Amino acid sequence: MKTGRTAADREPPCVALDARTEDVHAVNDLLRRAGPLVRVEIEGVRAWAAARYSTLETVLTHPDLSKDIRHWSAEARRGLRPGGSIAQVVGDASMVNSEGEAHRRLRAPLAKVFSPRRVRELRPRIEAVAGRMLDRLEELPPGPADLRREYAYPLPCEVIADILDIPRERRAELYGHAHVTTQMKADRRRIEDARAGRRAVLADVIAERRRAPGDDLVSELIALGEDRLTAEELHDTFETLFVAGHVTTVNLITNAVRALLSAPDQLARLRSGELPWDAAVEEALRLHSPIGLFPMRYAVRDVRIDGVLVRAGEAVLACYAAAGRDPDEYGERAARFEVTEPAPSHLSFGQGPHYCLGAPLARLQTEIALAGLFAAYPDLAPAGPLDGLGSLDTVIGVSTPTLPVLLGRRAR
Repeated sequence: MKTGRTAADREPPCVALDARTEDVHAVNDLLRRAGPLVRVEIEGVRAWAAARYSTLETVLTHPDLSKDIRHWSAEARRGLRPGGSIAQVVGDASMVNSEGEAHRRLRAPLAKVFSPRRVRELRPRIEAVAGRMLDRLEELPPGPADLRREYAYPLPCEVIADILDIPRERRAELYGHAHVTTQMKADRRRIEDARAGRRAVLADVIAERRRAPGDDLVSELIALGEDRLTAEELHDTFETLFVAGHVTTVNLITNAVRALLSAPDQLARLRSGELPWDAAVEEALRLHSPIGLFPMRYAVRDVRIDGVLVRAGEAVLACYAAAGRDPDEYGERAARFEVTEPAPSHLSFGQGPHYCLGAPLARLQTEIALAGLFAAYPDLAPAGPLDGLGSLDTVIGVSTPTLPVLLGRRAR
């Protein structure tokens, strides 16, 4: 492939991506209009942003783009902000940042646990967790309730903690640390302390499983031995499973409930059974992707993508939320929440070898969460305007930090 420099390869304008941006979708519109790949600056480093559907699809499967950070040139990564969202992800030693044989080695032991068949078997357990959370909502004092904090957050936390067999006596501590790490507006030192606390709890669990192995995933990973999974890879894999196993789903449940409360006509069709709840989940994933962008892929050699030259060692961001609203892919409905069966395809869980391992679990949890919530609380309504609820203040996740609702009566 010829990748010689042309007049169009001059250094393009750079768009600054800021975690404090309130209107993520306005920024995404700008990125899509600017070109197939757009120069951006994010947390101290420059990268290319793939915001159009077709370009993102190419980026996710391109053989000359790797998740292995060793392909990111030292010069290009100079200035990366320590402790930021990007640094936390790209420094992880799990399957998220591996390629080829290393990726297969790290992913294979987890694939059977999160296979669609195994996940379907979890339905009764997830429904039981959702039922407990709905009961807790009933115990709240009268007045507005924060549905994100009281329902969308604890449900997936409990589910992934059950799957990973986190001791019940350590869960409150772990959830507390995890909650702080999602509050990007919190004091930086407090966030770093919470991350350290989270790692300490998970390290204790690993140490206990080394002493007394059980019938659980962590014990299985330990049993592989350090020739298959080093101590660092084991810990990072465990932490990645816990974090990825709940954070994305928290955002997805929050976003889906908010979208449905904004579309009562479609909610009525779902409640009547005219449309299936899984179709609402897919539309929420498309229009309100819980992940805005995700780092990074690195060019292993000079490569031209949709006419744009990416030099070896440069990084590319996957912009999932932007691709989900691309008019070139979705036409007039691109920016409109419209539940249909079948639902349109999307890239919110990625594509190719790095397709999200937890996609079946996130989908099932959200389907159960929505169906259970709107059946239990038929009068559920917003406690105020659904616009202007703010953002998560992070460049990765897309959601609101709160979702105030009026629950109404509990159906019996």
